[in-house]
Amino acid sequence: MTLTQLRYLVAIADSGLNITQAAERVHATQPGLSKQLKALEDELGFQLFVRRGRSLESVAPAGVRVIEHARKVLAEVANIRSYAANERGELSGRLLLATTHTQARYVLPPVIAAVKREFPQVNVDLLAAGDAEVLNWLDQADLALISTAGSVPQGGVAVPLYRWRRVLLVQREHPLARLAHAPTLAGLAAHPLISYESSTRADSSLQRAFAGAGVVPQVGMTARDANLIKTYVRAGLGAGLLAEMAVDASDEDLRILQAPPEIPECVTWAVVPRGRVLREYALSLLHRMAPQLDRRDLRRVLEGNQGAAWPAPPHWGELLHANSA
Repeated sequence: MTLTQLRYLVAIADSGLNITQAAERVHATQPGLSKQLKALEDELGFQLFVRRGRSLESVAPAGVRVIEHARKVLAEVANIRSYAANERGELSGRLLLATTHTQARYVLPPVIAAVKREFPQVNVDLLAAGDAEVLNWLDQADLALISTAGSVPQGGVAVPLYRWRRVLLVQREHPLARLAHAPTLAGLAAHPLISYESSTRADSSLQRAFAGAGVVPQVGMTARDANLIKTYVRAGLGAGLLAEMAVDASDEDLRILQAPPEIPECVTWAVVPRGRVLREYALSLLHRMAPQLDRRDLRRVLEGNQGAAWPAPPHWGELLHANSA
């Protein structure tokens, strides 16, 4: 049994049992991956997958346990390699971030630029996905960046980075543009709303806020990307509700309003797999996104050597001011 075989096995499981996709994921050929899978099964003495012809139909009961242990082995091997690289003072490597489109477009560019200046030999890869999908990449990524309103993300060690609110963008001819204050939820519900795709979920903070006021929002369109929300606002399809970080000087043609106060504040979190040993450049990125964190405490908590007692996250505006100072 080899680490390569275990890596191929996990890739098959993570690719929905699609051998072609699994081979692409691990940069192998399909015949080579199939050959290694057969060699592993021959050594173990049982099949890891239920087959139908040449296709894999499902994971065999015994395969479930083997895949579970394979993930643990690969995670520990990765930790040993990261620990050794940190001890050697190695400054090169790959940083893989799973994140939302808003973080990738509006928050991360100056942060990643600063990390690249500090660690010029580090390659940074972004996996941008919708809110509901980001944590699905956590087994592959060094860390995930996700925002929630109130609840703490599950799946790993959740580190609070900063707080932010949502704002409204409307055309200057829109009825809400005449307001000198944030609209009420009832007033907002009278107009078509364009927001993130998570807004339609019954358990979303937006839906809960409207339900608490006894009104139903008109969510006419949703999108993953804030720029798409702006595009459809400009097309006259409704009022855009989006993260305050996504508003910049290019939006001067639109009117910016505060969202109703009943729509709760959000927190952006970094979620790191438990027990993960992060490289120095990953810790640098986290510290730049949350300078209130102590790097030594961060490392001890992530490695399971200290309980989490995070300082209160600052508001996005405070963080932006600190980074520009």
